Amino acid sequence: MDQTLLFILLVFTVSFFLTMLALRDIILKDFGSLKAKIIWHFIAVVPFVGWIIYLAFGFRKGRRKPV
Repeated sequence: MDQTLLFILLVFTVSFFLTMLALRDIILKDFGSLKAKIIWHFIAVVPFVGWIIYLAFGFRKGRRKPV
């Protein structure tokens, strides 16, 4: 039971961390329109698979804003 709980906790933690990284990347990029940015936000917060979808399809679409 303890190993199962530890595994579930590890999966949740990794998924949460990667979701936060995807959201940070979305915030820092310009996607050309506010609508596209909002759509990517909603996709990224889908539990467990949102960050995978963003990484596969949305990561290369936006451009970094100049600092």
